[in-house]
Amino acid sequence: MLASLAAVRVLVVEDDPEVRGVVVTALRSVGFAVDQAADWSQADVSMSVNDYDCLVLDRILPEGDSAGQLRRRREAGLGVPALMLTALDDVTDRVAGFEAGADDYVVKPFVAAELVLRVRALCRRRGTMLPPVMRAGDVEVDTARREVRRDGILLTLTPKEFSVLEMLLVRRPAVVTRADLFEHCWDEQADPTSNVVDVVVGQLRRKLGDPPVITTVRGTGYRVDLAGR
Repeated sequence: MLASLAAVRVLVVEDDPEVRGVVVTALRSVGFAVDQAADWSQADVSMSVNDYDCLVLDRILPEGDSAGQLRRRREAGLGVPALMLTALDDVTDRVAGFEAGADDYVVKPFVAAELVLRVRALCRRRGTMLPPVMRAGDVEVDTARREVRRDGILLTLTPKEFSVLEMLLVRRPAVVTRADLFEHCWDEQADPTSNVVDVVVGQLRRKLGDPPVITTVRGTGYRVDLAGR
């Protein structure tokens, strides 16, 4: 069984709204935080303020061939793994993409499940690897299957709830700030001034039940605390 990853953030750069929507939905369905851009100008702004584990790039964008755009950014020091998504399936096109700095190449039309697996594989190069199973007291988190059990009982968590619990366990016993949780588990669509982190943590607490698993550190954030277990 493959180990899973800690919280993952991906940037999808695609000018076709329909294709972009399919890619974003597929990646979010497995718990990734996903930002999106329609061109390289928007992508550069996002990359200037966020740290990404992977880029998913349409080969042909409004500024032209992404191969040249990616090459210039690689030469400037961009190290984020990049997957090119394109209808150009000729061998010479694929070679040009790899030579420009792409780490993987998926041809349209594509199967969403395969795309998710390829992005996950690229993220392993950059992200924090997790053990297949993490435990805290009677709470068991299967990071590969994305399942959570308490006292052997399977719980139904949303992808966001799972990501928050996963991050709290990775950082245990340290306190994880609200800002850290927001940055790693949410994408740019979320309002940073909202109480979305507190809401999700509250939902997670209710599903985990008693005794409480997550402790609030007033004015700072949260941590997993099961009476020292």
